[in-house]
Amino acid sequence: MKELLLYVAKQLVDDPEAVTVTEREDGESTVLELHVAPEDMGKVIGRQGRIAKEIRTIIKAVSQRDGKRVTVDIVD
Repeated sequence: MKELLLYVAKQLVDDPEAVTVTEREDGESTVLELHVAPEDMGKVIGRQGRIAKEIRTIIKAVSQRDGKRVTVDIVD
């Protein structure tokens, strides 16, 4: 999941070197925290949060296929 999120985020931003993903366990689920450069935050979130929603949908679909529960948080 982490690699997929990194790949998708790097394709969206102007500064792919600033993209990092941290993974932490939160009970039965895994939380992926996406960090991007401040000037790229709008590109990852999108208008009215559409891109962020689609990123979360992709990760959720792939994680359910593997029988896991993964959520994505976009962190400042």
